[in-house]
Amino acid sequence: MYEKDGEKYFVVDSHMHYWSAGPDNWVKGAEQYAKGWIECFHAYQGLGPPETHWPIEKFMSYTEDDLMKDVFDNGYVDVAVFQPTYLTEWYREGFNTTERNAALGAKHPGKFIANTRWDPRDGDDGLKRLAENVDRFGSIGVKLYTAEWNNGSRGWTLKDPGAYRYLEKCQELGIRNIHVHKGPTIWPLDKDAFDVSDVDHAATDFPELNFIVEHVGLPRIEDFCFMATQEPNVYAGLSVVIGGLMHARPKFFAKVMGELLFWVGEDKMTFGSDYGIWEPKWQIEGFVDWDYPSDEFSDYPRVTTATKKKILGLNAAKLYGIEVPKEFQLDAGEGAPAARDDAVGVSSGSPAASL
Repeated sequence: MYEKDGEKYFVVDSHMHYWSAGPDNWVKGAEQYAKGWIECFHAYQGLGPPETHWPIEKFMSYTEDDLMKDVFDNGYVDVAVFQPTYLTEWYREGFNTTERNAALGAKHPGKFIANTRWDPRDGDDGLKRLAENVDRFGSIGVKLYTAEWNNGSRGWTLKDPGAYRYLEKCQELGIRNIHVHKGPTIWPLDKDAFDVSDVDHAATDFPELNFIVEHVGLPRIEDFCFMATQEPNVYAGLSVVIGGLMHARPKFFAKVMGELLFWVGEDKMTFGSDYGIWEPKWQIEGFVDWDYPSDEFSDYPRVTTATKKKILGLNAAKLYGIEVPKEFQLDAGEGAPAARDDAVGVSSGSPAASL
């Protein structure tokens, strides 16, 4: 929980990790990729305030104590959602697995939600593992990495027939939140494999699922906004947006936030720290204090305390069925967190509806 000027914010970190990326976990013969991947991640941390930077050794293998202190003790987070990324082509035991995340969650009841993942290239075996993970960990969300390497393949799209089998299985198993990495690439993955156009296709065909586009398609912000405004079940995951831009690129951050607020709407935006790339403390403090820097941004929607409360926690809480204490809830008339019809393009009579 974060409190400022008498306002209390319920915080859900909807995109964070607990990875193992030290040399002892590198696949023999693929060391250059494992090393390059984590070094690229570490370089992104440089976009945050200098006092928050870690040495590469800690970054590769931060501890449980580090995470609990940074996220909960100092970071104001009430509930955190683990988003796994396996990368087993480069990391022997996986980079950031459902099993590793859930084991930490089991030690700290009520603190974590353990999402799982799938890859359509895994076929029937992958479908079986998905069902097992839902049964074992109670996952109601998945994280998808469409650029991940798999046995010679360097990516896939949500339009693939194999992906549709998995989306159908998600509906059958009660998974409702589909987090998709669509943003900045990490070496050696291919940037084009993170294009957002396949989300448009799948969101139309699976209207009961929520598609949370992590990193909002950066650098393709316009493509994402025009797609998301016509798809009521597409949400903007702000991991990388706040951590990567708020400090390092404040004017660009204002533009990105303004575009998202205009086209997608404050009810369809979720906070994610992307820990351990960035710690949540400075992101939450900075965002609560944030407003547009000048009149140059006057044609964007205004940012209110209710806007920030929705983005920092209430929207994700609604998507995940997290109970929010009454003292953190909004008053009547301040909007409905995670409402699908907030975006300008999905309400009748709105400017974008007539485009």
